[in-house]
Parts: sequence; structure tokens; C-alpha cells
Amino acid sequence: MMSPMGDGPTTPAARAARERILLKRYHEGGDTSARDQLAEEMLPLARALAGRYAGRGEPLDDLVQVACIGIMKAIDGFDVTHEVRFSSYATPTVLGEIKRHFRDRTWALHVPRGTQELQLKVAKARDELTNQKGRSPTVEEIAHAIDASLEDTLSAIQSAAAHRTRSFDEPAGEDSTLAESLGGADPELGRAEIRVMLDEALDTLSDRDREILRLRFEEDLTQTEISRIIGVSQMQVSRLIRQSLTRMRMDIESAQSPSDGAGSARRRRSVGGAR
Repeated sequence: MMSPMGDGPTTPAARAARERILLKRYHEGGDTSARDQLAEEMLPLARALAGRYAGRGEPLDDLVQVACIGIMKAIDGFDVTHEVRFSSYATPTVLGEIKRHFRDRTWALHVPRGTQELQLKVAKARDELTNQKGRSPTVEEIAHAIDASLEDTLSAIQSAAAHRTRSFDEPAGEDSTLAESLGGADPELGRAEIRVMLDEALDTLSDRDREILRLRFEEDLTQTEISRIIGVSQMQVSRLIRQSLTRMRMDIESAQSPSDGAGSARRRRSVGGAR
């Protein structure tokens, strides 16, 4: 079925079939017009993903252009032998391109130069691994790719937050600011799903790190009290908590990727396992 304007199929199955036809024409036959046609048909996806980042200090038109660059990179990097829908593969690539656009603008807080350089390596490796695997990579995969320790990789990931700060006076709409748009969500919404994701993410931590988080967030102990129990300094406890939370966040992002077949299988094993 074609759309009323005749610009492409309207059903998901028909669109997926057309995407694969255009990709094969480009990758197997070198037809650049097929690449350009697919890029044009993916413009709604580019606009939708760019729209997620509207109101963050960058013009929407610029973000759409960045998203289109991500679409082109996804087309060039797509493996037609894989049974993955192109839009599912392209989404993390486009989001990575948009995030890199924000990341490369400025550093809002002071970060040691060595950490800045490592963070850029992490970002590049994350984009490349996302293209290769069609999902968000794990911390371990990134650390292996850049030949860095897990601890240094986690620190570099944490440093990404220092690229840009936001003002509460930043416009968030026609007649509102960022401060006026914050809050208001029911904390119960989605809580069941969050519990499942957190439980699975906890499996990526060592017994010691899980115990530290339990003492901090379940027993509500201070970092100093935890340091006496665990036998490390308060500063080490603080660092371990930050790194554990970052590692869990990375695992959740990886598990949420729509094309992460391995992550889905891992989640099924976790639900049906001894835990």
C-alpha cells in the first residue's frame, strides 16, 4: 500500500521490505540513488529523534541535519546479511550522532585533559560498537575496544556530564522555561518495570558492590559507616557507588536496545534463573 502522496509504503512490513530492497541495491549493486532515496524516506525518523533534543540550546534544524548525518552513516554501515530492520539499526546510530553533537560543543565544567581524551575515545568506540552490533555496547566491550581498565572507562563515561550545563531560565516552549517544566510525574508509573531492570542490572556487579549499594540505599547508612563495614576509605566507597550506578545505567541502556537479541536472551535467563 502506498501513501496518499505516493511517497512510499505505509504498513510497517511494506516499509521494512522496501528498506531492505534499497539497501541491497546500494550495498550489492553500488546504486547511490537507492541510498539517497532511503535517506529521504528516513527523514521522518530523523526529525522524530532530533525532536527529542529540542529546547536544549541547539536549533531544531541543526539537530535534524545532525540526525540525517547519522542516517547516512547507518546506511553505509548496515550489513544486509543481518536480519535486522534498518530503522531499528539506525536509531541508536542517529541518537549517538546527536549526543556527540552536544558532547563536542563545550565542556561546561573543568575535567582533567587526560580524562577528556579518554572520554572522546569512549564516545568513538561506543558509536563504532553500536554500528557493529546494532545495540548499545556494555562497559566491558567499550573498555576492551579502547584498551583501558574498567575503572578508567567508567570514569570517562561519568565525565560526559561535564560537557554542558543547563540554565533553569532556558526556554522549554513558547511561554515556559526549563524550571517550569520540571516535576509533576507520578512516581508509581513504570515502577514495576524499573524494578525488573534494576534487578537485572545488579547482576552485572560484584558481591561487594551490590552490598555497598544495599547498605547505602536500603539500610540508609552513610558512606563513612559503609567504609568501616567494608574496610575501605570513605572516598573509595563514594567512587564505587558512582561507578556501580554508571555500570548499571549502561547495562539498562544496552538491554533496552530494540535489536539487542543477546540482551533479550540474557533477560529471559535472568527471570527464569535461580534469582
